[in-house]
Amino acid sequence: AVLGLASCNSYLDTMPDNRAEVDTPEKVRKLLVTAYPTTPYIFSAEVSSDNVDLVGKNNPNSSIFSDELFYWNEVREMDNEAPTNVWGANYSAIASANHALKAIEELGDTPDLKGLKAEALLCRAYGHFILVNMFSQHYSEEFGETDLGVHYMTAPETTLDPKYERESVKSNYENIEKDIEEGLKYIKETNYDIPKYHFNEKAAYGFAARFYLYKGDMEKVIKYASEVLGASPSTMLRDNIYLATLPQDGTATAREFISHNLKANLLLLTGSSNLGLAYGPYSIESRYTHNKLLCDTETFGIVKTPWGDFSEEEARALYIIPYRYYSGTNLNKVIMPRMPYFFEYTDPVAGIGYRKTVYPAFTSDETLLSRAEAYVRTKQYGLAVQDINLWLQAYVKEYVPVTQENIEKWAQSYEYYTPDKPTPKKVLNPDFTIEQGTQEDLLQYVLYLRRFETVHMGLRWFDIKRYGIKITRRLLDGENIGEVLPNVLEKRDNRCAFQLPPEVITAGMTPNPR
Repeated sequence: AVLGLASCNSYLDTMPDNRAEVDTPEKVRKLLVTAYPTTPYIFSAEVSSDNVDLVGKNNPNSSIFSDELFYWNEVREMDNEAPTNVWGANYSAIASANHALKAIEELGDTPDLKGLKAEALLCRAYGHFILVNMFSQHYSEEFGETDLGVHYMTAPETTLDPKYERESVKSNYENIEKDIEEGLKYIKETNYDIPKYHFNEKAAYGFAARFYLYKGDMEKVIKYASEVLGASPSTMLRDNIYLATLPQDGTATAREFISHNLKANLLLLTGSSNLGLAYGPYSIESRYTHNKLLCDTETFGIVKTPWGDFSEEEARALYIIPYRYYSGTNLNKVIMPRMPYFFEYTDPVAGIGYRKTVYPAFTSDETLLSRAEAYVRTKQYGLAVQDINLWLQAYVKEYVPVTQENIEKWAQSYEYYTPDKPTPKKVLNPDFTIEQGTQEDLLQYVLYLRRFETVHMGLRWFDIKRYGIKITRRLLDGENIGEVLPNVLEKRDNRCAFQLPPEVITAGMTPNPR
């Protein structure tokens, strides 16, 4: 009987499956590798933005998935980068962060675990930050309490078929802020062999700066962006002079763009993705793309700058890293080499596997422009111009310092954008007040530089939502406008929030209005 009871107890003490028990700091560290989303939001956001046009009525280089994104329809087509997978990847990452936090608590939350706790909190905050900004309206003091947010997960899921309710956008932002601020207390304790693939100190402050930019707390944007940039911001910016020494074939520069050795890259993330093909020298996904008309009238190739007017050829040569223009049958694509293409073989003999990319989630260059925007919003115009000049010095081949007066003249030289007469100056309609004149002129230029800095990176979509910028779709005939389409996205249009995955709605979660 004793032997039988002993055998029974031994059997009951055995885990019923192959789950791993996270019961040491090293296991927590390994678990946190999975606390970062593996599906980028970038393609969905980029094709939804004004960084693309319909290039050719019969252009076959596309998919039903891209069609749905371009016209802001509910995405029903399955794709690796579909909003459904963005939702799942971020909640999966959040689940890993919550399991890590639970394990840290059970291990006694000792001082040696503080760095891991900081990373877990920041990962949880980042996952929710992506979710609320993709699947909800932009944060607004006026509407934040009533706009539908997402469910904020603060504990591991332990029940079968749980039911969740959507919280408000304001509630989501409050929880994100709480996790960020708690994580920042101990982020200096993190220690990794290659810290750029984790929430290191600089990345954490870059995340905080972007969060407060979207929330509208400009003083904290300045505070945290300054932590990233330090006393010598120019040393933190992208080394474009070095990148220009690489073979300018559209691939070598892109691969080095995401190097963990570059100070400008604060946090690097990986994902299964077509981004390296869509924003590389390939025809894939070139039906809806950044093209020569957009380039010449709104982004890289505009001929008027605050320091002078140039010809089209001169404008292309202005920048240390030139843009690439690819043309041909059904091909009218202009790219900056930022998205590398990798292929992970699962069976080298059969030649099958997964398309991959690596992308910078946060950079010091974008953080600098966040601070410049915050300076403009707080009317510290002199400091804003200083930051603008720091950015220009890192990107312009023959840099000429610009003044506030130069920037105001640049903004005033443009009429407001219309689809048939495009300019980089778009009507701004945010939920906060912008003074006409100096403040709007400087904001127009900062938003232009942000667009330049983040083309192919998806962040333009969130700037559109922040500033209530109207988008009208166009069909190009060659390099010219063939037709202005009736598809228009207005400020706070319901379609500014991606629809929740169908299976989530079926499970009982409230869908976004349409």
